[in-house]
Amino acid sequence: MFKNLSEKIQGVFKKLKGQATLTEENISEIIRQIRIALLEADVNYKVVKTFVERVKQEAVGTEVLKSLSPDKVFVKIVNDALTDILGGRENVNKIAYANNPPTIIMLVGLQGSGKTTTAAKLAYYLKNKNKKVLLTAADVYRPAAIDQLEVLGKSIDIPVHSNKETLNVMKIIKESIELSKRQLFDVNIIDTAGRLHLDRDMMNELMNVKREVNPQEILLVVDSMVGQDVVNQAVEFNNTLNITGVILTKLDSDTRGGAALSVKEVTGKPIKFAGIGEKIADFEPFYPDRMASRILGMGDVVTLVEKAQEAVDEDEAKALEKKVKKEGLDFNDLLTQFKMIKKMGTVENVLKLIPGFSKLPKIDDFDDKFKRVEAIINSMTLKERRNYRIINSSRRKRIARGSGTSVKEINKLIEQLQQMNKMLKMVNNKKGNLKKLDKTMLNNFFVK
Repeated sequence: MFKNLSEKIQGVFKKLKGQATLTEENISEIIRQIRIALLEADVNYKVVKTFVERVKQEAVGTEVLKSLSPDKVFVKIVNDALTDILGGRENVNKIAYANNPPTIIMLVGLQGSGKTTTAAKLAYYLKNKNKKVLLTAADVYRPAAIDQLEVLGKSIDIPVHSNKETLNVMKIIKESIELSKRQLFDVNIIDTAGRLHLDRDMMNELMNVKREVNPQEILLVVDSMVGQDVVNQAVEFNNTLNITGVILTKLDSDTRGGAALSVKEVTGKPIKFAGIGEKIADFEPFYPDRMASRILGMGDVVTLVEKAQEAVDEDEAKALEKKVKKEGLDFNDLLTQFKMIKKMGTVENVLKLIPGFSKLPKIDDFDDKFKRVEAIINSMTLKERRNYRIINSSRRKRIARGSGTSVKEINKLIEQLQQMNKMLKMVNNKKGNLKKLDKTMLNNFFVK
């Protein structure tokens, strides 16, 4: 996400570091380059104008020009401006829960925006927050929409209320809300019908649903890949329904990021969540300050820690720590760590959260290489995983055939495990540098 914009802004900052001092003249040139980068990222031109004016006003102040580290002050100014445009530092992504359950969340949006899948993702997210969730299949027009939601609900063990015997949307929703009350559900997520384009019939139906059920949240689901049209959709839906927030889908595929940088500033409504992948678990709250930090290549440690806490079993982690100190890592341990990282998302996205890693040389096909290492380990016997020293020439050939790789790759992986254990021993002896260790491990596994 934001790949092109992030690269361009970081390139501007590199030029900034080459300046001995900052003047109004060179700041103006830097701001001009940032303005071009934002426009190329498909950010709404009014938003770009507001952003540039704010940065320029603060950057040409005497506090920046006389600072001992003007480049760092300038980066902070840009970071703060990005944060404000993305939504500010308030915790705006929280769901407004009803005082008396169920909380009604109404999802709206056009067909193709990913609304039905998002309904399941949001339900799964809330389920993991210990909420009892019911999904309501209220899209009676799109072929297979109800079946799709039922399949998704079954896959995450969340019930779906539907009624295929009627096209009366209000009847279906009323049945669902009564069911929610009887069975003490905390949240009812209504997947409403969309259209291929904005039209009056759809809006009238959505307004009727809103009047009838009085939802706590009306969340607009938009496909971030459609660029500037996201802003047009958001404005139209907001003017009609007074939405409470936005969910951006396919943010992982949007290399430009213009939609995310435009929608809050134009509508005044926060981006509450973002879809960041195809899996049900690829869904997270949208934090403007953290996203600004990622765009500027400064990582996102808070999100990384949160993902790690969700993925790591504390008892397993403590047991592994003791084992590593005593015996070092074996391939079983490595496989366990790989599975943990996969729970946190794609390898590339996880590493982008670590400060400094975005500045490493580009590594192509992160996850493909990750899968090849997994395939090699899965082709080993339990004895081989526990003790790599017994993997002789004939065993290496067998493992290579079983994993669809080569003996050369097997040799390389064994050598890498040996190097990792040497470095871990250095850290345990307090002679190593953890930051250096992390980057060396990454280079060993994916760069060479």
